Amino acid sequence: MISDKIKNSFVLVVSYLYVLLFVYAAVSKLLDYENFQVQLGQSPLLSAYASIISWLVPAIELFIVVLILLPTTRLFGLFGSFILMVMFTVYIYLILTYSSFVPCSCGGVLEKMTWNQHLLFNIAFIIQVVLAILLHPDVTQLKFTR
Repeated sequence: MISDKIKNSFVLVVSYLYVLLFVYAAVSKLLDYENFQVQLGQSPLLSAYASIISWLVPAIELFIVVLILLPTTRLFGLFGSFILMVMFTVYIYLILTYSSFVPCSCGGVLEKMTWNQHLLFNIAFIIQVVLAILLHPDVTQLKFTR
């Protein structure tokens, strides 16, 4: 059996990894906003929504960071992280599978990864957040009703 201390430490480590990831990603997008918007406009899947997505994605990333940093909302932040990472991962999969043109709308270090590396990176982060959600002490108090 895993001790509560180890569970809580794992949840905190994953939480702070997501804080670092999302702050870095959001700030990179905002610092090079025009380029980010142009790259989204080149996306075969997102071009029609580039102007909305270009400010919405960094805003959502920063909102999730705030949720994670507050202990009372951390679990909701982890759920938000899961949803956002799944969305990013599905987008990458669709681009890799169905598009002949693969634009890059990442910033900084993430821009240096290939799309396949980025896909694996995202999958690793999804696995981590699922484990963190399952190990979070408040997850047993959630009641899902019909």
